[in-house]
Amino acid sequence: MKSNVGGIDRTLRFIMGLGALGAGFYFKTWWGLAGLVPILTATVRFCPAYLPFRLSTCAAKPAGSK
Repeated sequence: MKSNVGGIDRTLRFIMGLGALGAGFYFKTWWGLAGLVPILTATVRFCPAYLPFRLSTCAAKPAGSK
């Protein structure tokens, strides 16, 4: 599985996920558990929703590097 979530994207996903979890806890609703999805994708650095669009927010590697 090739990483497709870069540094800034990863940080924003994690912060938004924590925010959703916190809001769910504050408002006492199960919808806050949706915050686990961005936290999971930030942790594993892979987002399956990017695949059909061939998106990647990872930094491009210099030419000639492996």
